[in-house]
Formats: sequence, structure tokens, C-alpha cells
Amino acid sequence: MQSANEFEYRPEHFQQIKAKVYQLAGIKLSDTKDSMVYSRLARRLRALKLTSFDQYLHYLDSHLQQEQQEFINSLTTNLTSFFREAHHFDHLAQYLKTYPGEKRIWCAAASTGEEPYSIAMTVAEHYGRFDYPVKIIASDIDSQVLTKAKQAVYSIDRLENMSAARLKQFFWRGKGKMQGQARVVPELSNMVEFQTINLLHEWPHKKPFDIIFCRNVMIYFDRPTQLRLLERMAKIVKPGAYYFAGHSENLAMARHLMLPVGKTVYRFVN
Repeated sequence: MQSANEFEYRPEHFQQIKAKVYQLAGIKLSDTKDSMVYSRLARRLRALKLTSFDQYLHYLDSHLQQEQQEFINSLTTNLTSFFREAHHFDHLAQYLKTYPGEKRIWCAAASTGEEPYSIAMTVAEHYGRFDYPVKIIASDIDSQVLTKAKQAVYSIDRLENMSAARLKQFFWRGKGKMQGQARVVPELSNMVEFQTINLLHEWPHKKPFDIIFCRNVMIYFDRPTQLRLLERMAKIVKPGAYYFAGHSENLAMARHLMLPVGKTVYRFVN
């Protein structure tokens, strides 16, 4: 497992942590993640002034309500960028053209905000306005990344692949202390509502969705959990709603729920 670590870290610690994150968030950690788990949770041990993983696991069980969000935040990975998998946003624009009118979109893995703001930019460009009645709900299990998303401030290098037209329309370049950063314009950030949602728990949605972006999320779940989540999603969408998956996600087991209509784009068959 580990050698010469600051904290003793035995195989049984890793197995207990794997079981706990699966129980709380449905995330299935592979056995290759033992080093990652150590390095990320070691930060929590230092922050809590604990001296062993035994102490931390006891603390987690005895302070679950307070600590579980920090625990989950530590073990989730947030890799994202603006207009990642660009073909999805071309497909979204075509969908909005084919099916005009009010829409509700759920971005179920918002991370630090690049994906929901890319959705919002696509909507604003299509309709030529910020106030068209398209509701965008953006959620994530990690409360820390959502704090970053709500701030809507990004380093300029995160925008290097953005067109000049989009940079001018959708971002304010920082000056002075904000040099090297850019802020999403308020008209665009106001199009997105952020919520902390654990997909295994109750979802607060009261109205059905037309589109769900759930990209590179299912890879963290085992097949039974994937299917259970997709079955739940099928119950909260309008007939013929669209689902956008990650590039490495295979949803063949859910053909009774959705059928492919493009590259990692599906349509619910409800």
C-alpha cells in the first residue's frame, strides 16, 4: 500500500473508505485509487489535527452529518473545461432550433461551472438574448466546486480556446488585482441556478426536464447504480427528452429507457 507515510495507512483503511464513499455517494473507487485516497484524506487529518486514519474513520462515523460533505468533496474528481466535447453544444443548438419554446435543462455535474455556463452561452447565442425562458439547473455533489462556479471567475488560460466573439460577449476581463482573470457577465450567470445534489438522495426538482447533461458521471458508479439513476431520470423528463453522456460512457444496458440519436447523445423513449 504506502510506505514512509505521515499517517499509517493500511489496506483495511482503504477498504473501509471505499465502502463508505459507495454507501454515501454511490461512487465505486477502483483498487488503483489507494494512493489518491491517502493523499486527499491526509489533508483532512491535518485540518482536523488527527494523527491516524483510525481516528479519522471514527471521527467520520461519529460526526457524519458535519463531515460527510468534506469526505465526499475530498474524494471526487472535477475535470472540466468550457465547451468540452464541442459536438454536444452543436447538438444542443440544433435541438433548440428543432424544438423551440420554453425549456428546462439539468446539468447534473456542474463542477466549477464551465459546463453550465457553456450551456447558457449556447442558449443565449441561439436566441440572441439572455432572458429567453430556458431554465438551467446546475448541480454537483461537491459543495466546494459549486462555490467556485457561483463566483463565475476564471483564469484567462481557462478561456484560451474561446472565440474572440464569445470572450467579448460573455466575459469581463479583470484589471488591477483581477489581472489575468475574467468574470462571466451577470446576464449569463443569472441564467444558471446552482444546487448541491447527491444523486443517490432525493432530488428537489418539481417540474420535468427537456434535457439532461450528465457527462462523465456514470463512470464513477457500478452498473446497478447507473441503471437505477437512469430509471429515476426517465421519470422526471418530458416525452422525448434528450440526455447527453460522457465520451467514455456506454449506456447500452439502458436501451429500454433511451436510444442513441448522436455521438453520446440519447433520447428518452418514455
